[in-house]
Amino acid sequence: MATFFLWIILFIICWPVAIIALFVYPLVWLLLLPFRLLGFAVGTVLDLVVSIIKLPIRILKGSSAVR
Repeated sequence: MATFFLWIILFIICWPVAIIALFVYPLVWLLLLPFRLLGFAVGTVLDLVVSIIKLPIRILKGSSAVR
């Protein structure tokens, strides 16, 4: 919503730049999409590695609570 209001303000101030931004924004979004997907994949793999490393500690904590 804020992006839309900023675009309206830009359109009022300088409409040619606003029209160019309207067409360039989707192209930039498409160009950056692979990097966002890569970041998501790397973050997921790092979370998995951290979970595997912490698993023995969680198992030991769980077994001591039963006693």
